Formats: sequence, structure tokens, C-alpha cells
Amino acid sequence: MDTFIYSLRKFFQSIPLIFGVTLISFVLMVYFGPDKTYDLLGKNPTQQQIEEVHHQLGYDQPFLTRYFIFFKEIITFDFGYSDSTGEKVSSIFARTIPVSLAVQLPILISGNIISIILALIAAYFRGKMIDKSVMFVAVIGMSVSYLIIVILFQIIFCSSYGLNIFPVQGWEVESFTSYLKYVTVPVLASVFLSIGYNTRFYRAVIVEEITKDHVRTARAFGTHPLKLLFKNILKNSLIPIMTRIIITLPFIIIAGSIVLESYFSIPGIGLVLYDAILTGDLPIIKAAVTWTAMIYVLSLILTDIMYTVVDPRVTLK
Repeated sequence: MDTFIYSLRKFFQSIPLIFGVTLISFVLMVYFGPDKTYDLLGKNPTQQQIEEVHHQLGYDQPFLTRYFIFFKEIITFDFGYSDSTGEKVSSIFARTIPVSLAVQLPILISGNIISIILALIAAYFRGKMIDKSVMFVAVIGMSVSYLIIVILFQIIFCSSYGLNIFPVQGWEVESFTSYLKYVTVPVLASVFLSIGYNTRFYRAVIVEEITKDHVRTARAFGTHPLKLLFKNILKNSLIPIMTRIIITLPFIIIAGSIVLESYFSIPGIGLVLYDAILTGDLPIIKAAVTWTAMIYVLSLILTDIMYTVVDPRVTLK
């Protein structure tokens, strides 16, 4: 009950932030956004034709009226129809978001698990060869361009010069086996990249925890290394680790990975958003940006609630 009341209170406290985000989005993308008048009328329209189209599109309405129409679109998730395909934007999202999740969730889960394990090993043996080796791999993952990593993994796993066991591009998923065939290389390439950033962050958090008195005391009493790592160190490091993971969720759910999906021709929301940016498809861009911001605000509330789950010392106020 306390959690529900806290969530409700935090949500109402977030309303000004939500209005602020949607107001900025409206001003940049709609009020000062592209004018569709000349796309509809062509060159040299008459003044009367321009005024008629402005009235049809709502350009002649007051600022607040247009903003609340925009805000209603967000609440009802009704952004109209795509300028490029004519398909309803909500239908596009409903079709493509599951595909993005099918690709991004394995990346999120496996990438974070591997990064946490590597960070634990590197932190426990900090300053030694194992630590330096893990950090060397992490730096490579951070330094090399994502596009180069993708091309390298395609050469290794997809080309006749390598193993040639996976398709280069596409998404013809009809079964779990075909799903594994198309998702493996994108996941491997993305996990390699995420390991670089996550491992360094997690190692820094874990090293800070290792230097605390309770860990030194447990080590002095002969606590087994595995128990020390997972119970005394990792458990007390979960708050910053969990925060990093939850904050990335909105971008996975809505934005997906634009580079990943466009390069591998995966029909997820990332590919749709990439095409929308190239063609100037405002309804899709508008929906992606505003809903990413909205879910981000809700993720902040979820993060506060999860703090009490992983650490009972944290109280909801």
C-alpha cells in the first residue's frame, strides 16, 4: 500500500515535468516544425488556397489550442497517419516494437550479465593481469566504431571468408530456430559494444564497494570469495547498477537501435524511425520522441521503487 501511494504521489509530482517535455517537443517539432502546405499544394499556390490548407491543418489555431491537441494525441496514442506510407502510426508501433524488443532484450540481459561478471572479476583482482586484460577488452569495445564492429562480426559469421553460418541481413522469423539465426549476429555485435561501456562503469561501482569496512571485515574472517563477491559486494552495488539498466529501458522500447536495425534490415521501430528521419515523416518522429520522454519519466519512478526492493534500508518518502 505504501508503494502504491508513493508511486501515485511521484506520478503527480512528475506531471509538470511531463508537461515540460511535451511542450518542448511541441514547440520544436510541431509549432516551428516543417510546414506541409507547399507539399500539398505544390508551387505557386494562391493566397486563398494557402489559407484553406492552413485552416485544414490547424495552423491558424492559437498556440495553446494546438498544444493541447498535441497533448491529447500523446495521451490517446493517436498521432494520425504516416506521411510516407499512410498507415496509422499506432499500428506501425504495435507491429514494430515487438520486433525491437525481440532483438534488444537479449542484448540488454546478456550484455549486463556478462558485464557484471567481468566487472566483479576485474574489481576483485584489481591492478593484476586479469583486471588489465578485462579493461583492455572494455576499452576496445568503447573505442572501436559500432559500424566497424558490425562489419567485423558479419565477416566472421556471415561471409564466405568466415564461418558463413548466419544471414547477413533480413528478418524472416517463422520459428525459434529462424529467430536465433537472424538475431545471433546483431546480439553478439551489440553485446561486445555494451560490454565496453558497462564493464568500466560497473567495475568502478564495485571497486568503491570493495574498499568499505564491511568487505574488509568479511575477508578477514575468511569468507569464501564467491560469497564475498555476490553477497557482500554485488548486493550492495545493485542500486547504481539497477539505475543504469532501468534508465536504458525507454530507449529500447521506443527508439530501439537505429544503426543496428537499419544495417541488418530488421523491421523494428529503429528502422521505422531511421526511414522517418530520412523522409521527414513528422508523425512517426513526433510519436517516438514524445513517448520515449514519457516512458523515461515513468522509469525514474520505477527506479525509486526498485531501490526499496534491493535495499530495505531505503525508505519511500
